Amino acid sequence: MPASYAYLGPEGTFTEVALRTLPETATRELVPYVSVQSALDAVRTGEAEAAFVPIENSVEGGITTTLDELVAGQPLMIYREVLLSITFALLVRPGTKLSDVKTVTAHPAAQPQVRNWLKAHLPDAAWESAASNADGARLVQEGRYDAAFAGEFAAARYGLEVLEADIHDAENAQTRFVLVGRPARPAAPTGADKTSVVLWQRDDHPGGLRDLLGEFATRGINLMLLQSRPTGAGIGNYCFCIDAEGHISDRRVADALMGLKRTCLQVRYLGSYPRAEVGVADVDALRPGTSDEAFVAAADWVARCQDGRF
Repeated sequence: MPASYAYLGPEGTFTEVALRTLPETATRELVPYVSVQSALDAVRTGEAEAAFVPIENSVEGGITTTLDELVAGQPLMIYREVLLSITFALLVRPGTKLSDVKTVTAHPAAQPQVRNWLKAHLPDAAWESAASNADGARLVQEGRYDAAFAGEFAAARYGLEVLEADIHDAENAQTRFVLVGRPARPAAPTGADKTSVVLWQRDDHPGGLRDLLGEFATRGINLMLLQSRPTGAGIGNYCFCIDAEGHISDRRVADALMGLKRTCLQVRYLGSYPRAEVGVADVDALRPGTSDEAFVAAADWVARCQDGRF
């Protein structure tokens, strides 16, 4: 029996479409789960080899459900990411007209991406959230709602019609998905990588966040995501989810992580993995003095000073 990949289901989600772009899925059983939490729990229990879930979109930023699952519980690690361009279709049961639509549904992350369209075309329609966009289509099929925002490709799967296509408030909207597994040695660096961590401050003090970010800034490391998430320990208690350019095997990244480990209450390493953007290379953007060679030369200079050879 082939190893399985869990993903946010049911069948017909954008998550499934993005997952099938990975070549290794040809040798994996793809198993839909009802939620991000259940897909990630399948990895934690060994039921699945890995889980594929959405983590960020270009309209609203981080997907809080996924970030919170990665922050808490048994540690997991990100191994791959995929970017998928997103446009929605309004799916209805056959024969439904736009004037018939009184209730609509989709995943909560879809609402900010179609809010203006809804206001212009269905201002009085009631919105209800679904576990996923495809699950919304299933609920329309069952008669629970009049219409669902989902991928146009989901219409045939659920016996629905496309009432409106190419719906999006923001041009070139994208969602980022990640392949998550149990902790292991990260893949070798490619020269265009990303490292993800979660940071907890030791105490709340003026300039505390600046101190954390300074560990990256002084080493010329660009940040690609910074999002605070409540720890559950009371109002004002937050941890910080960060994506940084580079790989843990890069001296500048390893040095920054060591600095954070010394000063933070807790650091959770979420992995170093290839960036999905085409044509990027970390080495092209390195600030002077932040290459591996510069770190080696600096360490050699310190050693010579200690030996009186400066």
